[in-house]
Amino acid sequence: MQLSRIFSLFFVLTLFVSTAVAGESIVVETSSTALVFNVDKSGKLIQSYIGERLLNKSDYEGINSGFDAFPTFGGKHTEESALRIVHGDGNTSSELVFEGVSSETADDVTTTTISLKDPAYPVKVRLFFKAYKKQDVIEQWMEVEHAEKKDITLYDFASSYLSLSAQKYFLTEFHGDWAQEMQMEEQQLVYGTKTIESRIGVRSNQFAHACFLLSENQKAHETEGAVLAGQLEWPGSWQLRFENDRLGNMHVISGMNPYASHYRLPKNTVFKTPALLFTYSLDGTGTVTRRFHRWAKQYGINDGKRTRLTLLNNWEATYFKFDEQIIKGIIGNAADMGFELFLLDDGWFGNKYPRNSDHQGLGDWETNHEKLPNGLGCLVKEATDKGIRFGIWLEPEMVNPKSELYEKHPDWVITQPNREIDTQRNQMILDLTNPKVQDYVFSVVDNTMQQNPGIAYIKWDCNRYMTNAASAYLKPELQSHLFIEYTRGLFNVLDRVRAKYPDTYMMLCSGGGGRIDYATLRYFDEFWISDNTDALDRIFIQWGTTYFFPAMALASHVSVVPNHITQRIIPLKFRFDVAMSAKLGMDLQPKDMSEEDKQFAKNAIQEYYGIRQIVQQGDLYRLLSPYESRRTAMMYVSENKDKAVVFSYLLKKTINGERTPLMLKGLDPQKHYRLREINRDTKHYSWFSPLEGKVFSGDYLMKYGLRFVMYNEYDSKVILLEQAD
Repeated sequence: MQLSRIFSLFFVLTLFVSTAVAGESIVVETSSTALVFNVDKSGKLIQSYIGERLLNKSDYEGINSGFDAFPTFGGKHTEESALRIVHGDGNTSSELVFEGVSSETADDVTTTTISLKDPAYPVKVRLFFKAYKKQDVIEQWMEVEHAEKKDITLYDFASSYLSLSAQKYFLTEFHGDWAQEMQMEEQQLVYGTKTIESRIGVRSNQFAHACFLLSENQKAHETEGAVLAGQLEWPGSWQLRFENDRLGNMHVISGMNPYASHYRLPKNTVFKTPALLFTYSLDGTGTVTRRFHRWAKQYGINDGKRTRLTLLNNWEATYFKFDEQIIKGIIGNAADMGFELFLLDDGWFGNKYPRNSDHQGLGDWETNHEKLPNGLGCLVKEATDKGIRFGIWLEPEMVNPKSELYEKHPDWVITQPNREIDTQRNQMILDLTNPKVQDYVFSVVDNTMQQNPGIAYIKWDCNRYMTNAASAYLKPELQSHLFIEYTRGLFNVLDRVRAKYPDTYMMLCSGGGGRIDYATLRYFDEFWISDNTDALDRIFIQWGTTYFFPAMALASHVSVVPNHITQRIIPLKFRFDVAMSAKLGMDLQPKDMSEEDKQFAKNAIQEYYGIRQIVQQGDLYRLLSPYESRRTAMMYVSENKDKAVVFSYLLKKTINGERTPLMLKGLDPQKHYRLREINRDTKHYSWFSPLEGKVFSGDYLMKYGLRFVMYNEYDSKVILLEQAD
């Protein structure tokens, strides 16, 4: 895909190179955002501006103040540093001066490279800025290399250092834990440093997510106000630092977490950091969201234009207890319900140590002969014969101590010598710093696919983080490289998988949302944000997630009641209405449903197919926040604004009814739209009925709003708008 773009007739490439000039402006810009640097008289690179793009580039020359663009440890700098090096001779200080700049443009994407050097040591630093003009976002990362006789040691190695100047700053962070991912919390930042970080190496988004909203002068608002939003593209240990200095300026430093990760860098070796993806908007967080989503569909997620499939999963129905006939029955039910894919989850493998629980068998990727005597191929054929596709669950990075793999290769796991083994979910992590382990993990996928032609989908899971972190492969003096090299090893494996299986659908799962970032999502079609499928909790989980990640890739499943995690009982319609606002799937089994519920589910699946393109490819507009109202609402609008779909949920019953108007957004004010409620529960009266089939202008719906009352506990509405002109 990349090669075809490069050699297309529409390919445009320009190259610009300059040398250091005092006062020179270096402008990194998209259609709306600009990040500007200049060089002072001493040769230091200064960030002079970040904000909305100015119409005339010459105006940037008039900005003659700013901040050190990439401060180093030592010298006069006393605040947080972006780079801290100990040189081969023991010198702990570094200085960087401007050496040159180059840029190249292809397909409206401009990459600017600013080269810096230490005047006293043969150390070079390159800052990269990749500006996506149409999508209005920028990626920034850093590379460092040297020609010193001895190794240098990196102690701090930020990807990005951005500085702002405002009267007040409000930070929205995203945190949680298993089953409560992406919870939002906003606070004002005062003098000092606020650090958000992960130190756990793998599954590193379990407790906090490497993304943020930083609003200037007022709390973050959907449609107004200046906001810097960013997300780090890295699934390993990470760190975000927000330093409000003594003068009231804000410095945002992001990158891999240097905690326990000092890095010895040999001569002529390049150390590359992950990228921070960011944008700056004067129009609030809604604009930020749509920019990230458009970028993701083009660059951040595997084949972002491909329609995502609906699926039925067996996990909550069977867990580890199933056999061939049970699975064949579920495949038949999936086809009858109208799903496009069946996913066989955990428990299908292991013979010496059958995978009948999570205590054993992980790592032994042979089909269990007792459960599936005719192998996976028999099930693939069954799905094909029923007219649907077949998917499989894998967790190739992990191993149970009670497994044949661990018996053969105890040195392949991450653990400290001379210490008691520490397990989570009864499993350990395979050491992906070891090339032999990388080969093995790739072979798990490759063998499964080669032995069972026709598998169309892989759910790639990862259910624990690092503790007792040490590698039998890395040398003793390089143990601090583990967190970084593990992640690089993971990417090596995923590169090989995608190169050989470019068309296979893949879901990114990590016991829920423990590994959700755009460095990893480039390999995957969709992600599983939480094991918590409770529809009420999912409203909050998905609300936070969609600030950065598009709903087209967010798998959302209808599950059984009482919910297996929360024990909450929620009506089927509400569960479907929430799941349909993202990428619909189901864990609830048709065999356990009444005929009435089964028919409702069949109809709902077909209704979803009617709105799927709008949800998966449309622009998201948030209308009412679940954090601020008893009612929440959001909508998607198609690219040409001829269709839209509105989702509204009542979070708490109200005696007199919840009547907040829904002030719609993103419509064409000149177009007229016919309204239709879909997924309707015909057993009960709908308070939307007076509006059914009515036609209103986009101008009316955005200024007067969509007005209907919601009364009942777990009341929900899905409204389709179609152009009537």
